[in-house]
Amino acid sequence: MVTMTLAVPGELRHKMESFPEINWSEVARQAFNQKIGDLEFLRKFKSKSTLTEEDALKLGAEVSKKVAARHKKGN
Repeated sequence: MVTMTLAVPGELRHKMESFPEINWSEVARQAFNQKIGDLEFLRKFKSKSTLTEEDALKLGAEVSKKVAARHKKGN
């Protein structure tokens, strides 16, 4: 196994220390595995997609408008 050094803000480190029973290295390994799984899924999905960047931007703008309208209604 390879050793890796991570930098975390002091406040986060202090909070982590308040849970000494947690294996933070294992938590980090699980987070890395999850992120890699997500990225591999997106890479595979993207490779099969015919959506252009322009299409994606238009779709994103449409979704943003609808979310904003829904949020406005809810208030």
